[in-house]
Amino acid sequence: MTEKGGGDSGGERPKAAMVNLSEMGANLDSMQKLLAKKAVFVDEETFAKGSLISEQARTIKVLEHGREFLWGALAGGFGEGMMHPIDTLKTRMQSQAVISGTHAQKNILQMVRNVWVSDGLRGFYRGITPGVTGSLATGATYFGVIESTKKWLEEVNPSLSGHWSHFIAGAIGDTLGSFVYVPCEVMKQRMQVQGTRKSWASTIMKENISQKPGERMYGYYNGMFQAGHSIWKQHGLKGLYVGYWSTLARDVPFAGLMVTFYEALKDFTEYGKQRFLPDSNLHVGSSFEGLVLGGFAGGFSAYLTTPLDVIKTRLQVQGSTIRYNGWLDALKRIWMAEGSNGMFRGSVPRIMWYVPASALTFMAVEFLRDHFNEKLDNEFKEVTGLSLDPSPSIQEAESCT
Repeated sequence: MTEKGGGDSGGERPKAAMVNLSEMGANLDSMQKLLAKKAVFVDEETFAKGSLISEQARTIKVLEHGREFLWGALAGGFGEGMMHPIDTLKTRMQSQAVISGTHAQKNILQMVRNVWVSDGLRGFYRGITPGVTGSLATGATYFGVIESTKKWLEEVNPSLSGHWSHFIAGAIGDTLGSFVYVPCEVMKQRMQVQGTRKSWASTIMKENISQKPGERMYGYYNGMFQAGHSIWKQHGLKGLYVGYWSTLARDVPFAGLMVTFYEALKDFTEYGKQRFLPDSNLHVGSSFEGLVLGGFAGGFSAYLTTPLDVIKTRLQVQGSTIRYNGWLDALKRIWMAEGSNGMFRGSVPRIMWYVPASALTFMAVEFLRDHFNEKLDNEFKEVTGLSLDPSPSIQEAESCT
């Protein structure tokens, strides 16, 4: 009995071992399939989240640049609208020599009285539509291009960092905006110097009586589109871009000088704080600092580039009394006929325009950097900090088995 039972027990053990091995193999196959499913779900979710992060990051960047274009356009248009009367006085003072001759030219107070008496309040705002249109384009390209260009230059060539990168980026922004700005500037300035229809008609009659055969004074413009059509019809595309290179010759040095002065004043202010108020709790907001230092930087730059602005204005509004054959001819003849007074004519209203305009511009830039850009950076960090924890997918994989 005993030997027989022992034989039966020994026969069952190999079978049990085979069953256990078979079950273990089946379990291993199940675990392998489960792990494969988990890996697939983890990889798919990781890829999906990575794609989502990349897409959201690109969206934030696009919105960031788009908002910079929008803010720049609005700031440029607002500044032009607020300061247009001062710009009208500057344009009239700089162009009166080519409209009425070099004799008995008016100073700023006489010009204010002349515009008010002859044309009233409307006279100070003639040409505002093309002026605002051009400033919208310039402001948009400045804010939309300058920062990205500066960062790109510093990455490509670190030796161009600092003032040089600001100068080059500002030049690129101004150049892009000039394709819209210059035609608008031509229309604006011609409308600014005309005054009323009656006064312009008398000017045309007086000048055309004594002029030599050839160029005639342009007619009266009722608005921006009529001015553009008239200039195009009479002179073609060249007429709308007259003084283009002189405009760039004025704006590029101005942009470079303004950034240089602004950065230098910021460094000087910081040095003064550390030198004379090392332990002070005084804190000046960057927006207020931009308002004050930007005004000084704009004023200094505007005065130093006034001769370039005079030449540009004379080329764009020249009539029949005096005509110039290009930038160098204008420079030579203005200097010979009017001296340094002619080269710096209109500097007071030019400074009066650029001090508040530059102050508001830099204040807006610093405000956007402190508030708007910081908010975008935080949103970007939140997006890139999304969790890639695969546990939900693993649970889903387990539930599928």
